[in-house]
Amino acid sequence: MVGAGGTLGIGMVGYAFMGAAHTHAWRTAGRFFDLPLAPDLAVLCGRNAEAAQRAAERLGWRSTETDWKQLLSRDDVGLVDICSPGDTHADIAIAALDAGKHVLCEKPLANTVEEARAMAAAAERAAARGVRSMVGFSYRRVPALVLARRLVAEGRLGQVRHVRAAYLQDWIVDPEFPLVWRLRRETAGSGALGDIGAHIVDMAQYLTGDVLTGVSALTETFIKERPLPTALSDAGGGLSGLSAGAGRGEVTVDDAALFLGRFAGGALATFEATRFAIGRKNALRIELNGSLGSLAFDLESLNELEFYDGTEDPDVAGFRRILVTEPTHPYVAAWWPPGHLLGYEHTFTHQAVDLVTDIAADRDPVPSFADGLRVQLVLDAVQRSAAAGGGWQPISE
Repeated sequence: MVGAGGTLGIGMVGYAFMGAAHTHAWRTAGRFFDLPLAPDLAVLCGRNAEAAQRAAERLGWRSTETDWKQLLSRDDVGLVDICSPGDTHADIAIAALDAGKHVLCEKPLANTVEEARAMAAAAERAAARGVRSMVGFSYRRVPALVLARRLVAEGRLGQVRHVRAAYLQDWIVDPEFPLVWRLRRETAGSGALGDIGAHIVDMAQYLTGDVLTGVSALTETFIKERPLPTALSDAGGGLSGLSAGAGRGEVTVDDAALFLGRFAGGALATFEATRFAIGRKNALRIELNGSLGSLAFDLESLNELEFYDGTEDPDVAGFRRILVTEPTHPYVAAWWPPGHLLGYEHTFTHQAVDLVTDIAADRDPVPSFADGLRVQLVLDAVQRSAAAGGGWQPISE
């Protein structure tokens, strides 16, 4: 649905960490990029009316709702942006698509394979009517990683043989950190596996252009019980401002996940996702080794890509540091002069730009809900393998 004057009305569900990041993107995208449609911050939705109103005033939304179903009947909403916990994704996305609203859904797409399959089917039905959907794997919009994908697609690495990926955080090492929704299976689906492991699974499949066909995994929950929070986070996933209340509850998700994988093309892979790597705040690193070269990326050096060209003279060969800030690099021309660095928030702006552009061009965005389902299948296989003591688990198509 396109509004008057070429606008695209946004209705967003959830307003904490991801909600703030998405809001910044919607507000920024049209100010730096020449968009075919202007995003309009029409309505912010949260269960607590007072808290939603405060968030709307702070973030710049025009109105609020407390029931996401109200977004589906509003003429000023053309796209529903889902930034709420995983257990809400399927219901909201399917209803929105069936109502003719475009959808952006945060990752992981769902809490279960069954939910993800239903969402992918709804997206396919909607696409036949010109209604588009995207899953929010925002790291695909890091310029250095888009450049990395280009190098792989151009054959600069040759046949990819190894992928090693790790995502390390430490925000729950304190055993007295409260039992927020991200630590409960019924709301989050899984722990470090789905929260940050989903990112490196998607990134590995995106960079290689290949899919994982099987895994062998171990998971662990180091802290079995935590204090109940004074108030559960309201549909947004924020981690600040929380304190422990009376009583304790069981942690029902993993704290860490380690797994091996094999790609359809024969490459071998290792993955590590943990929220217990003390000192590591948001450390994502991925490396690919091929028959002709290698590349490596570290999120803590977001504007850089390491590349080794194995066809060069060995006397002068070595990993080179590419500073991905030239106007010829992906997305960069809209921002600052070379050498002036981009940050985490820019990935969400690029995501919004691509989604709006695809909607206006009447084409399917990527990563699609089918891509989100593919990641969900990997997460499910990891959980099944870990439950079976680490045995090999094939990944169904």
